[in-house]
Amino acid sequence: MTVQPSTPNRWTVGSILQWTAAFFGKKGIANPRLDAELLLAHALGVDRLHLYINYERPLLPEERDRYRELVRRRAAREPIALIVASKEFWSIPLRAVPGVLIPRPETELLVEVVLKEVKDNPSPRILEIGTGSGAVSIALAKERPDALIVATDTDPVALSAAMENSRTTGVTDRLNIVGSDLFAALRPGPQFHVICSNPPYVPTDVIPTLQPEIILFEPRRALDGGPDGLDVIRRIAADAVQYLTDRGVLALEIGDDQEAAVREALANAGFSRNIQAFPNLADKPRVVKGARG
Repeated sequence: MTVQPSTPNRWTVGSILQWTAAFFGKKGIANPRLDAELLLAHALGVDRLHLYINYERPLLPEERDRYRELVRRRAAREPIALIVASKEFWSIPLRAVPGVLIPRPETELLVEVVLKEVKDNPSPRILEIGTGSGAVSIALAKERPDALIVATDTDPVALSAAMENSRTTGVTDRLNIVGSDLFAALRPGPQFHVICSNPPYVPTDVIPTLQPEIILFEPRRALDGGPDGLDVIRRIAADAVQYLTDRGVLALEIGDDQEAAVREALANAGFSRNIQAFPNLADKPRVVKGARG
């Protein structure tokens, strides 16, 4: 952290937050004050409320040193989740590790759609394709202890992260994590009531326009959906029917402006019943589901 001429002579919680927020703002960081607070709370081992009730407390030299390193990393656009090695999803704290997609709040809509679909099923069987950190499957397992959930991923780093998160959240007894390229390691047959996925859906030529936090630190394999963003979605839709029970449901997170194409992909794959889209808070379709005909 480079000291500017206007830097206070006495670093307190309040003054260092004010300085860091201004510094992050100049770097183009979206939520400069919030990020400053999250990093300082992490450096001090406290929650954000503690910062506000100790606004005038001077920082010790070793505390400033720890914080300086965190600020340096954030200024380089490393995501907060990776810096503090944690990300909350569905009010569940999960470990965030490099090389694994950081769970997004928007993906909680996928969890909501699946839960609604199985609400009257006393023993639902659910498959998640491309589990990443395990966020979606862990949230489902927490909400439905009676469910049997299988989660697949092809990447060893993601599988390791999902297994660790499943252990720390206490759901290993009902969550089976499998190394598999989509359905490759699974036996075909009507096994699942719901299949869900947050697949790669960003068009290849859009990726260079994304935020530096995504381009520099998120795994491209979890983002790149091919020329129109639908390569993996079409593969999932084409094969999912073989693994679903009668009237089983496929639910997919999608990108902006992809609803019509995903509806078509589902219809072509045999999901002829009840194809629906669910909007996010910005009123854009974010999840599409279809039932096996």
